[in-house]
Amino acid sequence: MTDPQRSPGVRRRRRRRRRSGSSRGLYLLPHLVTTAGLFFGFYAIVEAFEGKPERSAVAILLAGICDGLDGRLARIARSSSRFGMEYDSIADTVSFGIAPAMLAFSAGNLQVLGRIGWVMAFLFSACAALRLARFNVSPATYKGRFEGLPTPAAAGMIASSTLFGIFLTENGFALRIPEAFIASGTAILGLLMVSSVPYRSGKEIDLRHSYGTLVVMLFALALIVVEPSVSLFLIGISYVCSGPLGWLWRLRTGRELERLEPAPDSGQS
Repeated sequence: MTDPQRSPGVRRRRRRRRRSGSSRGLYLLPHLVTTAGLFFGFYAIVEAFEGKPERSAVAILLAGICDGLDGRLARIARSSSRFGMEYDSIADTVSFGIAPAMLAFSAGNLQVLGRIGWVMAFLFSACAALRLARFNVSPATYKGRFEGLPTPAAAGMIASSTLFGIFLTENGFALRIPEAFIASGTAILGLLMVSSVPYRSGKEIDLRHSYGTLVVMLFALALIVVEPSVSLFLIGISYVCSGPLGWLWRLRTGRELERLEPAPDSGQS
């Protein structure tokens, strides 16, 4: 008599159940990473209120790592969806819009400026939200370029600047940075996010076929490991300045970036 547990039909159903469970796990993984990024953003706000700027800055950088992973995991698992895109934008608004603004307001002592201080911090948050909304509904204009400073880069600039300032203080270089300068820098980062200045995108970097790019990436990683506070600040300020400097250089030389052909049903990036 045939054992029903060993019949081909039963084995096929078991395999389908196992594949279904595995697929569901892969589908949820990007959302879990997005939730982890949201947690780090919330934690950064709490630590900024508690007067612990170093922890707040590190949490923002960890949120940036999560933001870089969730999209790649979604593509690998083929689980990209409208829900995932909207959830990611909401999480990014907290982690890269509100948290960095609160860190700048707290660590930069912007409360001494009164209304101007919190308005400058709010401007950063508002620009981050606008930048994320534009990214969701507007296609890119140039190949391999973001339109405006990406929100994780702007948030990372505030976080790395905070860590760099702590590093200088701990090593005997106690610089007195005016609160007005910090407020202006925060506002400028916000305006760069909603600008049309093109910034390089790392999505098209192919480390498998570009030996030079791989060497540069390994060199940058080594510098970060040796002294993260200094290296992250230098990398951040270089990227932030690269957009306006590249725009001025193209304006002077007359060179133009390669434009993307508009999609027939454009509306999402």
